[in-house]
Order: sequence, then C-alpha cells, then structure tokens
Amino acid sequence: MSKELVNAIADMREDEALALARAMVEGGADPTGILEDAREAMDIVGQRYEEGEYYLPELMMAGEMLNGITDMVKPVLTQAPGVERRGKVLIGTVAGDIHDIGKNIVTFMLDVNGFEVLDLGVDVAPEKFVESIREFQPEVVGLSGFLTLAFDAMVDTVAAIEAAGLRDGIKIVVGGGQVTDKIREYAGADAYGDDAMGAVNLASEWIGG
Repeated sequence: MSKELVNAIADMREDEALALARAMVEGGADPTGILEDAREAMDIVGQRYEEGEYYLPELMMAGEMLNGITDMVKPVLTQAPGVERRGKVLIGTVAGDIHDIGKNIVTFMLDVNGFEVLDLGVDVAPEKFVESIREFQPEVVGLSGFLTLAFDAMVDTVAAIEAAGLRDGIKIVVGGGQVTDKIREYAGADAYGDDAMGAVNLASEWIGG
C-alpha cells in the first residue's frame, strides 16, 4: 500500500495523486493495489464528508481523481487476451442517494474481471431495477448506498423485486460506506460486499466463473 497516494487523494492534492499513480503504473506496481489505495482514500473522503469537513466540491474532485487513476490502470488490467464474459451483473445506487464513487470502483473491477455490467447510475427507483432485471436478465444485482437513508431504499428495492416475481432467479448484494451484515439482513439481500474485490469474488462464486 502507498500511504503517499492515499494521503494525496484524501487531502485533495490532485496533481500529486495523479503523478504518484502514473509513476506506480509505469514502475510495474500491482494495479489492483493501486485501486485499493484509491478505495481507502475514498473511504477517508467519505468520512470527512459525513463529518462536515468536506462538501460536494471535494467529492467531485475525488471522483475526478479516481477516474484519472482508473484510466491509467485499466489498460494494464485488461492486457490479458481473450477475456470472456462470465455472466451479467446489474448495479446501481438506490433511490435517494447520489453517491457513486464506490459503485464506480465495483463496476470497474467487475468489468476488468470479465463480467458484463449494466450500471444504472444513481438515485435509481425500485421500479427501474425491476424493469432492468427483466430486460438485462442478470444473475447478480448490486444495490449501492452511502447514506443511512439508503438502507430503507434497499429494503424497498428488494421488496419490489420480490413483488415482481424476480427474486428467486437472482442473487442480491448490497454495499456502501456504512453497509454491514446487519443491513444485509435488514434489506433481505444475499450478501454484502466490504470492497470491490469482495463483490468480484461473490459474483464469481454465484455465477460459477
């Protein structure tokens, strides 16, 4: 882990963060380790936002840094030839929540690990999840949420999926800054993911790829 990169991102030193990440990529550092550093930094940014130290502009800048770093890392992660799609994952941030940093990392990691991912974006209504499940026919559905208000939206989304008669055919994973196994149980999901690789591992286990 590079504490320098974590601190540069968390402290909003954008030029330094991008330069450090570029040097790490060019130096042959493990690309998943770079993403893990970015994830840890985003956790710090999220905590500072919750505590009122950071505001929306800082969240937006953090998102820009993350996008820049993933653009550097993705070519290294996708160099292996002949990556076959392993299954379908539908993901989105639930209604009432507009945070997407963690979701974007999970989407990226699922993509580079061979999954076909449909990202619905943020503030996604339960009905949109239901409609997209019918059309996309995923094996796994990911519900993301950062704010505590997202927990009830997760409950509503799972309930809507059940009411539509689609629950038995899919696995549902929840994730986000404050999501725990208790929230997983509360929402009626199959599992929760601590981080992006946890989501990849769950998808691999469920889909059998």
